[in-house]
Amino acid sequence: MEKKTLQYDVVIIGGGAAGLTAGIYCGRAKLKTLIIEKTLVGGLATYTNEIENYPGFPEGATGLGLMDLFHKQAKKFGVDFKLTDVRSVSLEGYIKKVETFRNIFEAKAVIIASGGKPRLTGAKNEELYLYDKGISFCATCDAAANTGKTVMVIGSGDAAIEEGMFLTKFADKVIVSVMHENGKMDCNEIAKAQALANPKMEFMWNTVVDSFEGDERLGTVVLKNVKTEEKIPVTVDSCFLFIGYLPNTEIFKGMLDMNRGGYLITNERMETNVPGVYAVGDVRDKFLKQVATAVGDGAVAGYGAEKYLSECEIYEQQIMNEGKPSLVYIYNAVDADSRELLSVFKEFEQGHKNIRVSCIDIYKSDGLAKRLGVSNGPCAVWIKDCKIQEKIDSKITKELIESICK
Repeated sequence: MEKKTLQYDVVIIGGGAAGLTAGIYCGRAKLKTLIIEKTLVGGLATYTNEIENYPGFPEGATGLGLMDLFHKQAKKFGVDFKLTDVRSVSLEGYIKKVETFRNIFEAKAVIIASGGKPRLTGAKNEELYLYDKGISFCATCDAAANTGKTVMVIGSGDAAIEEGMFLTKFADKVIVSVMHENGKMDCNEIAKAQALANPKMEFMWNTVVDSFEGDERLGTVVLKNVKTEEKIPVTVDSCFLFIGYLPNTEIFKGMLDMNRGGYLITNERMETNVPGVYAVGDVRDKFLKQVATAVGDGAVAGYGAEKYLSECEIYEQQIMNEGKPSLVYIYNAVDADSRELLSVFKEFEQGHKNIRVSCIDIYKSDGLAKRLGVSNGPCAVWIKDCKIQEKIDSKITKELIESICK
């Protein structure tokens, strides 16, 4: 089957809170934008019954309801949606390609918001009780819904123990299943001591999950003692899994910088190591994974993508000047010496009508300077036939400029 090729300004991979926010920003900037989501628009947040820590909703909101508002707002600004899976990507070069089963989408900028998935136990019946049916992965999201109840936590790492202690603020009892010997945990010693001293926390050592049981909703977690093989049924209202998280980054391996866990590495602008490619939300290496922080990521990347595309246009049409002679002066507006040289370039421009002169202020944005391989100003760059011929980054004079622009 021959795939159809379609062009966009921006393609966003993933339609969770981060991807939707990025789409809202791009759509509002009049960029032709596509969001590709393989399962459910809204991502993992749609499985959360109650979100009480997202600003602007004093009475709280359901995850599905909140994400539906995000979705409607993105559509209002003309964002297109495709419910399909991304098979492969090609991110190098000016035009990036995102390939699905039926189409190849070409774009100048790509925002990766593919999120991640919690690591599961693999126990029997687990898939029947995920998310809103009793198995949760976010204490911050679902703790309040378990006020006065009995909950189980699976895991003994920092996240498991710290989230377990947070749950004790709401639940009457927090039972922690630990696969290690009595008193041994994977968390830091301070958290361990606090947890062991917490009267609401009960530990079941040398245990792993054998199965999850219940009717429409989880009611029992059957644990197995790893030494004796004994099966131990435990009645609970909910179960929280904190045994790790797996980012959806497999198709980006070898293209984008990642940490050991597979999370994408970005700077504060959400930029990856490839120009024009951004990463947002749970897929990137970050301190806190919440809807609120995902929205912040998406806003930064959406704004950044708009600026990147604007700079692409300036770079191709003005800086490269369609192959005709071009002189670029890169300066910093807050530097007095840089500002004084502006008059030299203006004077040069008046005497050389056949050469386009562009003055780029890196105080506002250093994107164009980076494309020219310049990190600091002042610097003069002489371009001809769409190629950099020479750079001057010290002792710039009128005479020196005249000598290189030939």
